[in-house]
Amino acid sequence: MSKSRAEGFRWLWHYLSRHRRIFIPSLFALLFTAALALAFPWFLKDLIGSPVDALREGVDPVSVVSKVNKDVLYMLCALGLQSFIGFWRVQGFIRSGEAALNDLRKDLFDHLTSLPVSFFQEQATGSLSNRISSDLAVVRETLISTVPQAARQTVILIGGLVAVFYFSWKLSLMMLACVPFVVFAVAMIGRRVKSHTMASQDALANASTVVEEVCQAIADVKSYGNETYEQHRYAKSLKKFYDVTVSGARIRGFFLSFIIFVMFGTIAAVVWFGARMLAGNEITQLQFTAFILFSIFVGASLGSFPEIMTQISAMNGASERLRGVLEEPSERQGGDLLLQFKGELSLEGVTFRYPSRPEKEVLRGITFSARPGQRMALVGASGGGKSTIFSLLLGFYPAEKGEIRFDGRGINTLDLVKMRKQMALVPQEVMLFGGTIAENIGYGKPGADQLAIEDAARVANAHDFILAMPEGYQTLVGPRGVKLSGGQRQRVAIARAVLADPRILLLDEATSALDAESERLVNEALDRLMHGRTALVIAHRLSTVRNADKILVVHGGQIVESGTHEELMALAGTYRILVETQLI
Repeated sequence: MSKSRAEGFRWLWHYLSRHRRIFIPSLFALLFTAALALAFPWFLKDLIGSPVDALREGVDPVSVVSKVNKDVLYMLCALGLQSFIGFWRVQGFIRSGEAALNDLRKDLFDHLTSLPVSFFQEQATGSLSNRISSDLAVVRETLISTVPQAARQTVILIGGLVAVFYFSWKLSLMMLACVPFVVFAVAMIGRRVKSHTMASQDALANASTVVEEVCQAIADVKSYGNETYEQHRYAKSLKKFYDVTVSGARIRGFFLSFIIFVMFGTIAAVVWFGARMLAGNEITQLQFTAFILFSIFVGASLGSFPEIMTQISAMNGASERLRGVLEEPSERQGGDLLLQFKGELSLEGVTFRYPSRPEKEVLRGITFSARPGQRMALVGASGGGKSTIFSLLLGFYPAEKGEIRFDGRGINTLDLVKMRKQMALVPQEVMLFGGTIAENIGYGKPGADQLAIEDAARVANAHDFILAMPEGYQTLVGPRGVKLSGGQRQRVAIARAVLADPRILLLDEATSALDAESERLVNEALDRLMHGRTALVIAHRLSTVRNADKILVVHGGQIVESGTHEELMALAGTYRILVETQLI
């Protein structure tokens, strides 16, 4: 067994061992029922061979019939016991296998949620979830079906080989002459099967990603009349998956054909050689019959191993990918715990480049500070680095140079999860989960009661429109909140932030895509939300900016001006140009 394959089985055993009280008894039951399966050819040889030998030797037919009846009874008892144990064995394997898979799924999800934002931004939309789903399906098939099948066929193969050697070692050696060819073929072709399986899984994940992207952006697809374009894109992805799968099928087909030819060719040669031995009285009719029957079982077991090895190779590739996800480094956890932020923050000489674009310096020497309860606006042309500052404050990325501090403590010393719980982001494009309005507002504080959710909705100017809906707070918002208007989604997001009760608010152009009435309602809600909290606002509208305690003008990754609206207008610099050209 190769090193990587052994690692794959050790990794799976890590999950199965948690349920070994069910799995190990089921495994022993499987081995026992596999051994019982050999009782069938053992008694069958007597049913076929014994009467022939007995009648040839002149034995009383009555005694022959009596012996045949006993053999049939013993065989039926063995089959009955095998069936009874098999009923419980199958349930045990399914229970332990599915429990192990659930543990694996939970570990994967828990680890995914602990990974940094940069990991997800490097993945194609939906590709990661589709790939994990397809890999888990391969692992499931291996645990539930392939592992029991491999154990069963191994016992039958070993028991069958012992039996054929017992009845005729000459014929057995001749039959086993094909084994080296089979082993060599398994070793050589198994590697290629693994690589094709991994490639087909990737191709299928890419095709599934197209479906997910189109479903998420169906309005854009239809508004541009690009249905045909997306159909061609999906067909192209499916064609790639089909080509990879067919290429792998050729290898598997060749492998299976090779095994069939070697196996049945060997059986034909063995029968021919055995017939000559029978004619020369080197073997009895009973021994020859028994050898043929057990050889059939041995051949069937050998014939099942190519498919077993193919599935194990596929599992090995799938487990490698899943282990790769689990080995991705998590975000930093632990560190200083600030039970309650005062709301003071500062950036000192912060420089940053995105890992995917190391050649471009996005921020250069950013320095500013905000006092508790202060409102600060960030303005400037798109691409200047404003949203990147928010990402660094939330700890999505580490700064290349400089320090980010909250209440005088460096962000690198704080527990990121607990730090973010004292902050809230209201983005321009609000993403709601596909549950009810109440569930989406309650996301700001899991476990909050209905009264707290409704109070937060009142602060966010959302209570009235929610009650106007047929199911009120239990209204389903649809995937990504598509059943609500932009203004309604914004107010639900603000209610979520109100419920979270953060000390620091980050508002990223929260009103830029709204009509006048929706903007008025959202601004009223934002004013209530920002009261008594430190707020950083990215805005392109003068009505939002001019009420800020301090305005920072960000250009080319630097702060080029700072001050109040009046101070910056008097300065006659970049800010004044932005105002006069109505860019804010």
